[in-house]
Amino acid sequence: MVILTGDDLTLDKVRQVIFEKEQVDVSPASWERVEESRNTVDSIVQNGEIVYGINTGFGKLSDVKIKDQDVKELQKNLILSHASGVGEPFPETIAKTICLLRANALLKGYSGVRPVIIERLLQFINLGIVPVIPQQGSLGASGDLAPLSHLALTIIGEGEVFYKGERVPTCKAYQREELEPIQLEAKEGLALINGTQAMTAIGAIAYLEAEKLAYQSEIIASLTIEALQGIIDAFYESIHRVRGYVEQMEVAKRIRQYLSDSHLTTRQGEKRVQDAYSIRCIPQVHGASWQTLNYVKEKLEIEMNAATDNPLIFTEEDKVISGGNFHGQPIAFAMDFLKIGMSELANISERRTERLVNPQLNDFPPFLSPDPGLQSGLMILQYSAASLVSENKTLAHPASVDSIPSSANQEDHVSMGTTAARHAYEIIQNVRTCLAIECICALQALEYRGVDKMASMTKQFYEEARKIVPKISRDRIFSKDIERMNGWLKKIPLFFLKGD
Repeated sequence: MVILTGDDLTLDKVRQVIFEKEQVDVSPASWERVEESRNTVDSIVQNGEIVYGINTGFGKLSDVKIKDQDVKELQKNLILSHASGVGEPFPETIAKTICLLRANALLKGYSGVRPVIIERLLQFINLGIVPVIPQQGSLGASGDLAPLSHLALTIIGEGEVFYKGERVPTCKAYQREELEPIQLEAKEGLALINGTQAMTAIGAIAYLEAEKLAYQSEIIASLTIEALQGIIDAFYESIHRVRGYVEQMEVAKRIRQYLSDSHLTTRQGEKRVQDAYSIRCIPQVHGASWQTLNYVKEKLEIEMNAATDNPLIFTEEDKVISGGNFHGQPIAFAMDFLKIGMSELANISERRTERLVNPQLNDFPPFLSPDPGLQSGLMILQYSAASLVSENKTLAHPASVDSIPSSANQEDHVSMGTTAARHAYEIIQNVRTCLAIECICALQALEYRGVDKMASMTKQFYEEARKIVPKISRDRIFSKDIERMNGWLKKIPLFFLKGD
């Protein structure tokens, strides 16, 4: 059971809820904050005060006073009009994470919603009701308005959800679970959609996948080092210690652990004096990518526990203040940084793949073919990796440097953080495929080099991987091998990859 407090949600807890299906609940102290915040909203409505988001219009229409009897309709209209997302829906993992992060943010007690709103989000998570949320349509500044509006639709019984393997109208899932739609009251519509939870949820799932890939890149690179009889001296501890980057030292240490008892690695001068950079500089390049991952993790965990609503209700100070915490610039930068860091793991992986298949760079049969000429072997796998690497270069263009004014120029600077996060997620899928290709090529090269001479840890990985992609004895449809390897890498337990 994961207990939400609004203050201490971590990426590891996200992993437990989303991938390990842990149930969620709320700490009693958090409920108290929520109720106090709601009491403030009720008091404002009863006293006839004019406060943005409670009894006014929105954005450029914030100067329009709403009649008391129309406040509930105002909130519903807000959701209906802002549910303007387009494109394919988010994967269920991301949509479920949006629910989790929105519930956690509301539990901080600065948004003024009733507990029933948060309880519904928890029911979604625990019952497996996942809102259908289109991926495109957010500028990432007034909060993720369009995506979060599609989440809010399901709370009021509108829209669609994924439920028990089907995409169904929300009302159908409600009937099966004996739930009733919730009528939104003052402030609640705005509180549901004004926040950065869409971009942050994409970022959280992207990070969790990226972290696993970063570990996988090291053991797959270790297979390649053995296949190419790489020089182990380049991973000598003192080399990395004198530069001083912790992440670089940790990568080198894990490579040394993976290859500690290998009979395939060489010493400098035995076969060559130095390896190419894609082998020799693995700690420096992969370590730099780990630096970006650490930065991204820090920013995501801050944002996951942040109050990003507007206006914010400060109960103890008896103030309701409009600000700009919904602006996604910190996450936009982090996601653009993630894009670059992960793209480089694919870049260097593709270069290692080239060294495995190019007969001018190794002593294997051309393209690792079982019968060169008659059979092309793994020639085109490198093409596919090169194509993905090139695509990543386009996706890695920073979204955060763009801004398009909206809401009649009231919202005149936006972050494009959700676009950055979406592109980061796409890049990570491409990175996994590039690593799958390198892995397939390294496995085949090791058939020629001598599996019996492999290190204990890499041989264990080899044997498990061979259950997924068998030895290549003749040409076949390699896209199926890539797909199977890709799927296996996505599911493989994280603990196996840390060199523990």
